[in-house]
Amino acid sequence: MTGDTQLPLWEVFLQPPKGGAHEHAGSVHAATAEQALQNARDVYARRGETVSIWVVPSDAITASAPDDAGPFFDPGNDKPYRHPQFYKAPRGVRVF
Repeated sequence: MTGDTQLPLWEVFLQPPKGGAHEHAGSVHAATAEQALQNARDVYARRGETVSIWVVPSDAITASAPDDAGPFFDPGNDKPYRHPQFYKAPRGVRVF
């Protein structure tokens, strides 16, 4: 537990009924993963708008820092062959 009175924080991800990708819905505090699932259901899935819930301990998530955006993502920008203008679609393939 973080502090004397605060339960661990869990991030909640929901999947919509049509089978789309899970999306971040918010956070809940809970002592265990099972309790986090129940809290997430009670808070974020009350109207039956979801078919799957994921809960992840917030301290298990590693993210890039906004200050590192330039240096962190620059290596991909120097590879122009990854851009679609370098590829031709075969005849008969629909291009979106």
